[in-house]
Amino acid sequence: MRDNSRKKSDAAFSSRRGEKDTLCIEGRNAVIEALRAGRPVDRLYVQDGCRDGAVLTIRREAAKRDIVTRFVTKARLDQMSETGHHQGVIAHAAAYHYSELDELFRRAEERGEDPFFILLDNIEDPHNLGAIIRTANTVGAQGVIIPKDRAAGLTATVARTSAGALNFTPVARVTNLVGTIEELKTRGLWFVCADMDGEPMTRLKLKGPIGLVIGAEGSGVSHLVREKCDMIASIPMRGEIESLNASVACGVLAYEILRQRTDG
Repeated sequence: MRDNSRKKSDAAFSSRRGEKDTLCIEGRNAVIEALRAGRPVDRLYVQDGCRDGAVLTIRREAAKRDIVTRFVTKARLDQMSETGHHQGVIAHAAAYHYSELDELFRRAEERGEDPFFILLDNIEDPHNLGAIIRTANTVGAQGVIIPKDRAAGLTATVARTSAGALNFTPVARVTNLVGTIEELKTRGLWFVCADMDGEPMTRLKLKGPIGLVIGAEGSGVSHLVREKCDMIASIPMRGEIESLNASVACGVLAYEILRQRTDG
């Protein structure tokens, strides 16, 4: 009987997996954060035999919300997994939605802060996107803005790499990044982008309403987007390597912005 129910639940998962309104959330921390953030979860899949603290926490959180839990084999979880790093837990949830720009402004207003948005130009690696969303959350940015074309979207890999930050940090997707920068300028934002030929970041005034623009590793910020930026910031480096991974560069510059905003 148990095997039959397991096959039935697995079949249900497979039939719904491709729907646009669903997403697999994988990994213990990501699932815990999704549950605690109140994200609608339809089903929880747990590996048979997993009884450690993190899994018990997940099961308790799921029980509080009347979420159906199915126990399956590791082989089945491997088959379901999109990232290869499920850690014995997969949640089947409503897909992460894209926010509107107004939501980012509302978050800034609710916090009594100047807007601080991170804009990404041609970031196609989902691991970079996930790491940047995590950084955005830790530095207090009210959201991340990505273009629809030539860019990573909100996938299970992004969700896992963000380590739960995607549940708390809005991501807006826009048709045209240049046009969006122009619109945001009319709403009071100044823009700084990262480029090794720019002014050292510590010499720039990075306070007030600001948008930080990060380009892809190698190609950097595109010419049209760079022209729209008010400041070009470089990161001081002393080693033999002349460039940084996009998510690392974002982290360094974002923390310089945070430093200046908190120093008064």
